[in-house]
Amino acid sequence: MKYIMALDQGTTSSRCILFDRAGQVCAMANREFRQIFPRPGWVEHDATEIWNTTLEVSRAAMDKLQITAADVAAIGITNQRETTVVWDKATGEPVANAIVWQCRRTAPIIDDLVAHGHGETIREKTGLVPDAYFSGSKIRWLLDTVPGARARAEKGELLFGTIDTWLIWKLTGGRVHVTDVTNASRTMLFNIHTLRWDEELLELLQVPAAMLPEVKPSSCVYGETEFELYGGKIPIAGAAGDQQCALFGQCCFEPGSMKNTYGTGCFLLMNTGREPVASQNGLVTTIAVGFEDHVEYALEGSIFVAGAAIQWLRDQLQLLTSAGESLEYAQRVDDTAGAYIVPAFTGLGAPYWNQRARGCIVGITRGFGRSHLVRATLESLAYQTYDICKAMEQDAGIPIRSLKVDGGASANDFLMQFQSDLNTCSVTRPRCIETTALGAAYLAGLAVGYWESLDDVRRNWAVDRVFEPRMSAGERDERIRGWHKAVRCALLWGEE
Repeated sequence: MKYIMALDQGTTSSRCILFDRAGQVCAMANREFRQIFPRPGWVEHDATEIWNTTLEVSRAAMDKLQITAADVAAIGITNQRETTVVWDKATGEPVANAIVWQCRRTAPIIDDLVAHGHGETIREKTGLVPDAYFSGSKIRWLLDTVPGARARAEKGELLFGTIDTWLIWKLTGGRVHVTDVTNASRTMLFNIHTLRWDEELLELLQVPAAMLPEVKPSSCVYGETEFELYGGKIPIAGAAGDQQCALFGQCCFEPGSMKNTYGTGCFLLMNTGREPVASQNGLVTTIAVGFEDHVEYALEGSIFVAGAAIQWLRDQLQLLTSAGESLEYAQRVDDTAGAYIVPAFTGLGAPYWNQRARGCIVGITRGFGRSHLVRATLESLAYQTYDICKAMEQDAGIPIRSLKVDGGASANDFLMQFQSDLNTCSVTRPRCIETTALGAAYLAGLAVGYWESLDDVRRNWAVDRVFEPRMSAGERDERIRGWHKAVRCALLWGEE
């Protein structure tokens, strides 16, 4: 058995990477899929398209190496987390488009729960801030909106899953309906202390228990693929949400270790060990990884729009032909001409948690041009990360001296230097920035003995570059003051 297959199903693309024992990328295939925006603030995906693109890239990656199912030791899955799929148990057809984690349509459901005094119950049981971001309110919306869906769900005719569950169900020909503890912890229905679906939360959100998948560890054999898919059966042996996989792929195994992933959104996680740490500063408590005998927890700060803002420049404004061009434009100017962009396209996540904030560009003068806008957009990723780092320092009670980074935008040297300058800490980029997929591969490989221990995994981690701060304290403080002034504008727009 030569390879581990990682299926990295993200918000904008489906990707397959084949890794060897050294954690090296041996083959990769990627396919973007449609982003559906029915109304302002609404975001949907076609779950069938997600499945088709996932199958396509997995076969394409295998073809690049001319290998068969016999050459793949196991499959690990990592996924956009809170995105919600409801499908017919008999036919396998989704009852509607998937509601994406970015979607804000269920904000009134959350507001009603909080208004009736349930916010603290949700926080205590799930570790989450009540928000439309998480899956629970999305399930309820689908059951209340799709004709006949609630009655069918109560009869056990409909199934719910986050994307990991949907892909495992499809890969196994509908034989296995499971999720792992990390994805379950993002639904707002799972008690992270008892490690079970919580009856009180199910009642609050009016979700029938019959819809829910069985919850398993992140590293274990869930089942085998249908023979016809790859010409042989392959064990599916690992699954975890994309940010938890990135934490694992960065070898953040000890309490206090942390990483930031620059993807569609931006997500900073700190391993807190076997005990959950409650945040007092707008972060969420979540499950970092689940093994057969224990789970580990993390503090997390979630930024809803990061790389998606660069895609916005490319696709909606057509200012870029590729995301990689952003570096070139940002380096054409010395600053942003005093302007800021707050990409609150779907509200603001941590540490603000404002569902109604909206994006804004402020401080524009006559000299402001394309390069300034691109640079301001890139800088917004670093400013948002800075805010979360400050909150995490307060919750953890320790200053952050080093930050591991990964994800597509971490390849941008300008952004990484600016991040180091804002945070006054070193920023370490590994040689393999595909750490989300790598984490899924490690979880699967450990379950089948491809890697024997965490020490085996740790030996694979290697540094590409370390960025050190070089901005003056005065300049940094002035820039951060301007950013917080811009954030207040975005928050003000969301007020009635």
